[in-house]
Amino acid sequence: MQLEFRVLELLSSRLCHELISPVGAINNGVELIGEEDSDFVKEAMGLIAQSAKRAGQRLQFYRFAYGAGGGAPDAKTLVAGILEGGKVSAEWPDDLSALTPEWQKLGCNLALVAAEILPRGGKIVMASAGKKKITAMATGETINLTPELKAALGEGADVAALTGRTIHAYFTSRMAAKLGAKLTLTQPDHGRAVFTIA
Repeated sequence: MQLEFRVLELLSSRLCHELISPVGAINNGVELIGEEDSDFVKEAMGLIAQSAKRAGQRLQFYRFAYGAGGGAPDAKTLVAGILEGGKVSAEWPDDLSALTPEWQKLGCNLALVAAEILPRGGKIVMASAGKKKITAMATGETINLTPELKAALGEGADVAALTGRTIHAYFTSRMAAKLGAKLTLTQPDHGRAVFTIA
């Protein structure tokens, strides 16, 4: 039970971390509205609109990625939204959108794991082979595969050693196991890494 609480605490911390920036920007925008200068008001309204959109995109993504709700979402749009404005782009083929909601949720989580190893930006190419196999190929100038991330992906990951940076990888790996699959990682070359769930 203590280990389960540890995972919940880290997931909650991560979600809050994701929302602090856009919500803080909204607050800054509201403060700017108090200025009399019309240029400040325009700037504030633009900041509020952009930040509110960003917060909404993150909430929609994590509601699906971490939540227990039903229904088939537009996973492609969710992934595009969570990556919008960043240095990483993603290709999400139509056949991935034909998978069951559980496997689309797994694909969303996997896409974010892949995006997080590209600190200087890059591209993620998602693919599926049948109903129970998903791959995410991450390519970029820098591939940041830390020992901690690799450990979090492993079946025997030490929950007590997880951090806010590795909890998502751990969660994705456990989600794959729940669906009877396994998450594996290979690095064919310096600028590429491939995550496979099958």
